[in-house]
Amino acid sequence: MEEPTLEIELNLESRYADVYTPAALGAVRALARFDDDRKALMAARMARRRQRQESGTRIGFLDPEAKIGRTDIVVKDARAGRFEGSEIPECLQRQWIQGTGPGTRPRATTEQAIRNVAYALLSGADGWMFDGEDALGQLSTMSLDNLRNITLAIHGDPLFLRAAESVAREMNTWAQGFFGREIIADYAKQLDFTTIIYRARGLHLDDRHIRRSDGAGFSASIVDAALFVAHNGARLIERQGAVVLYLPKIQTAEEAALWNELLTALEAHLGLPANIIKTYVLVEQLEASYQLMELRAALGKRFVGYNTGRWDYINSVSEAMSWDGSFHNPNIDAITMTYGYMRNYEDRVRRAVNTPDVNGNCALWQGGMEPNIPVGSEAGVQAGMKKAKAGGAREQQAGASGKWVAHWKMVHIVRPVWESVGAANQLGRDFPPLEYGQAEADALIQLEPAPRTVMGARDLLSVALQYGNAFGRGFQAAALKPADFFGDDDVLYLMEDAATGEIRLSILWEWLHKRAAFTEDDAETGVKAGDTLTEALFARLLDEEYAKLQRASNRDVHDDSKQTTLPVAREIVRSYVTSEVKTPWYIDLLNLNLGLHDLEEARRRIAEYLAALERDGTRITNNLDFGRADAEA
Repeated sequence: MEEPTLEIELNLESRYADVYTPAALGAVRALARFDDDRKALMAARMARRRQRQESGTRIGFLDPEAKIGRTDIVVKDARAGRFEGSEIPECLQRQWIQGTGPGTRPRATTEQAIRNVAYALLSGADGWMFDGEDALGQLSTMSLDNLRNITLAIHGDPLFLRAAESVAREMNTWAQGFFGREIIADYAKQLDFTTIIYRARGLHLDDRHIRRSDGAGFSASIVDAALFVAHNGARLIERQGAVVLYLPKIQTAEEAALWNELLTALEAHLGLPANIIKTYVLVEQLEASYQLMELRAALGKRFVGYNTGRWDYINSVSEAMSWDGSFHNPNIDAITMTYGYMRNYEDRVRRAVNTPDVNGNCALWQGGMEPNIPVGSEAGVQAGMKKAKAGGAREQQAGASGKWVAHWKMVHIVRPVWESVGAANQLGRDFPPLEYGQAEADALIQLEPAPRTVMGARDLLSVALQYGNAFGRGFQAAALKPADFFGDDDVLYLMEDAATGEIRLSILWEWLHKRAAFTEDDAETGVKAGDTLTEALFARLLDEEYAKLQRASNRDVHDDSKQTTLPVAREIVRSYVTSEVKTPWYIDLLNLNLGLHDLEEARRRIAEYLAALERDGTRITNNLDFGRADAEA
C-alpha cells in the first residue's frame, strides 16, 4: 500500500517552526504508513457496533484459541500470563497522586499559558499527565501550543523558569491560607520531583492541522506521539529514565497491538532504546474490559499499568448497550465506582494487573479521577474534601497504587491517604484470578436499582450544554455544575473534561429512545413515577435549562458565548438526543463545529454527519475548515 503524503495547514509550518521541526515532521512521516491500518481498525469498530445493534448481540470474551489481532499471541496464553511484560521503571514505582490537565489555555500568550505547566510540575504530584486529548481544547492552534509549552518546560527554557518562580510564590500564598504552611521550599528543586507523562489523542480522532494530501483526515494519535517523543524523548530518558504515555479510548487488544507497532517504529526511527516508551492504558471502553490480559500482552514490554475512570467508561457501557431497550442507566450521580457494572469493571482491572507475566512482573493500577476543586464556601469545601479523601481511601484499600486529581490544589489534600500507608505501590497483591464465564460477562453490564428523576435529567442537560459551550470556547477542561446550583457556594464546581459531555448525552438518548421510566414524581413538570422522558418533555427541559444559562452571570457562562458558541452547543445537544441514530461520540459533533458561530451552517454539518452515520456507519472526523483560519470563540 502506498504511503500517504501529508500537508500542513496554512502557514503553520513557519509559525510553529519550533514544533514542526524537520526532525519532528520526519517522525510523523515515518509513522504515516500506519494511518491506513488505523482507519481499518476504526472501520472495524463501527462494523462491530452496527452488527451488535442489528443482531442484538452483547460484547463477549474472545475465543481462547484465537490469536490476538496483529500478533502471534494466543488468547489463552495472554490470559495465563504467558508473555513478557515490563518491569516498572523507577520513575513510576511511586505514583500515589497523578495530576492531569493541559499545558496551555485558550487565547493566551506563551508566557501566560506556560504557567499551566508550572502549576503541574510544582504541585507535588508524583506524576502529571499532560493532556493532548480530553482536557485539551482544540480551538485554533491549542494542540500545538500545548506541545510547545511542555517542550519548553522539559528543556528548562528561561521563559518557563521565570513563570515557575512566579507560580511558586502564588501556590505558597494559597497554601498558607489553606494549610497554614508553604508547600514549595525550593521551586527549582521541586520542578524535578514529578514524573512527566503525556496523553496522546485516541485512534478515533483526526488531527486538525495535518491531513492527507487527498483531503482525508490523518491520525491525531500519530501526530501527538511523534511530535512529543521527537522533541522530548531523549531529554525524558535522561531526566526520568523512560518516556511515559497514556493511551486513551482503546477498545481491543488488536488496537493495542497497533499502538505497540507504531511506537516500536518511532523508537527505531529516533534511535531510542527498544521499549523505552512505556504505556499506561486508560480502561475507558466496555469492550476493553473483556480483553484486559490480551491488551497487556499486546503491548508487552512497554505496558506498565491500567487507569480506571468513571465518565468515559459509563458512556461506553451506555453506548455499547444502546440497542438493548431494557438497559436503562439511573441518574448519573448514582453510578459511582461501587455501582453494579462499575464495581465489577474495577474488580477485573485489579485482578488483571496483579496477574504475573512469565517473569513474575505485575502492573500498576492507577485509580480514578477526583474532580473536586477546593473553591467555595467553608462548609462546601470541607464536605467536598472529606468526600475526596474517602474516595481515595476506598481505592487504596481496594488495591490501587494511586489516583488522579484534576487540579493542583487537590494534590496535597488527597496524597496523605497513600503517605499514611507508606508503600510505594501495591504491585502483586493477592486477588483471585480472572474468570471468563457467562456470569463474569453479565457482571460487566450489571444494573442495580437507583433513582431516575426529572432533576437527574436536568443535571444531565445543564452540564452537557455547558460542556459543549466550554469546548467551543477552547476550554475542553472546565469547572462546571448544574445551573440550579449557580450561586450556591456549598455546591462545589467539578473539573470536567470531554467525558462528562459524552456520558450525559448518551444517557439522555437512552432515556428518551428506550422510554426509561422515572422512579419519582416531579411536582414542577407533573411527571409521575412510571412516566417516561418524552420528546415533548425533553424539549421543555432543554428550553428551560438553556434559558438558565442565558440568564447566568459571566462567572458561570461567559457573556460573549451566549450568542456564539452556546446556541451551537444547544443545537448539537438537541440533534444528538432526538436523533433516531445513536451518535457514538459527542466530540465528533463538537469538533465538526469548532470555531463556528453560524447556526445554520452548524445544522447543515450535524445533518450531514447523522446522514453519513445512518447510511453506512461513516463518522465525519476530518477538519472541515482545514485551510481557512479558525474563527476565534
